[in-house]
Amino acid sequence: MSQIAEHRYVYIDVRPEHAGHAMHTVFVGDFDAHISQIAERGLEPAERETYANGVRKATFRDPDGNEIGFGGDPA
Repeated sequence: MSQIAEHRYVYIDVRPEHAGHAMHTVFVGDFDAHISQIAERGLEPAERETYANGVRKATFRDPDGNEIGFGGDPA
């Protein structure tokens, strides 16, 4: 994970078996508000995860298999 600005991080997951398909995760400050704003545009995550430490992630996929995930602090 790399910090790109104060309270802003990027995590890049390298998956050679998915070459040609991009996958990025952005950690956002207000996870619930961010996911709600996306839902208001008619998009729902393909996958939701909560890790053992409580960190949450919502993953969105396009028809080509590219992914973007948004992560957030525990609820």
